[in-house]
Amino acid sequence: MVALLLVPSPLLGPATWAPVAELLDARVAAVDDVIAAAADLDDVVLVPHSNAGLHAPRLAAAVAARATVYVDAALAGDGSDVGLAPPRFLDFLSGLADADGVLPPWTQWWDEDQVRGLFPDAATRRRVEAEQPQLPLTHFHHRVPVPAGWADRPSAYLAFGDTYADEIAFAHAHGRPAHRLDGRHLHQLVDPVAVAATITDLVAAL
Repeated sequence: MVALLLVPSPLLGPATWAPVAELLDARVAAVDDVIAAAADLDDVVLVPHSNAGLHAPRLAAAVAARATVYVDAALAGDGSDVGLAPPRFLDFLSGLADADGVLPPWTQWWDEDQVRGLFPDAATRRRVEAEQPQLPLTHFHHRVPVPAGWADRPSAYLAFGDTYADEIAFAHAHGRPAHRLDGRHLHQLVDPVAVAATITDLVAAL
């Protein structure tokens, strides 16, 4: 039986996956905890969201994952390593950091109207915001190793809207199952039923 391991963005936390995890009877693990969480699982499928997608190739190799289903996630590209933020985005983040070089929580990076629309209700927003870390700007200067041939491993892509249009095009170009749901970046909180069903379908397609 396939074991789904849902991986939240390092900028958020397990609460972003909780409703989907309940529907799928899946396990949620932060990027740093994936290897330990997978130790007693067989036939693991990684399901990374957002920036966790950049870590997925090395984690999939480390836990011998059967496949990866990327969910509105960044992809690693073709090099031997990948930066956690492109140069233009680093410039944006530099403007947010305080005098000690610490960034505000992720939901404070954006306009309030943008953020409010990400959540189905105020209670869900409070749960997610309670888990947000404050990372140093230097975190985004790091580079993550990327195993050779990662793009040839079985994978699928689920996009919410068009933010990751290049990534879903990459999936299509590599002949991978891909699907788009009309939603925003935390759509797994807004419509967990549709997201869970689509993940199930993509896993079956793999």
